[in-house]
Amino acid sequence: MYSDPKDCLYCTNNQTLVDLMFPIGHLRVSRVFLFKEQTYRGRCLVAYDEHVNDLNELDDQQRNDFMADVADVTRAMQQEFNPEKINYGAYSDKLSHLHFHLAPKYVDGPDYGGTFRMNPGEVYLTNEEYDDMIRRMQVRLGL
Repeated sequence: MYSDPKDCLYCTNNQTLVDLMFPIGHLRVSRVFLFKEQTYRGRCLVAYDEHVNDLNELDDQQRNDFMADVADVTRAMQQEFNPEKINYGAYSDKLSHLHFHLAPKYVDGPDYGGTFRMNPGEVYLTNEEYDDMIRRMQVRLGL
């Protein structure tokens, strides 16, 4: 199913996006966000700038730039939060805008050894904690 850019939360920056995530900044060809729900401490999302349905629709340079953005974010997450592993999710069954969920996993943390949950609704931080995480990620990403 291909979604219409006019209905896309990443293209319109609609209330759903505001309710779910905080913007961290813009990279080469994408934007990076911090999830408000922090069951997986440091969880971020990287969304491609344009309304592209799938990774295979990008030319080689666009793909390389996007994957470099994803790698830069995971490198910053690794340095900042020191997870055991970072899970990558590129689910877009209902919203076909190219994006990657990046969920840090910790040995004694939730769902270690299994699939991360999309929005468990269990852990929310204070505004100061979010601001601090965003600032630290911006520094790591050179923003």
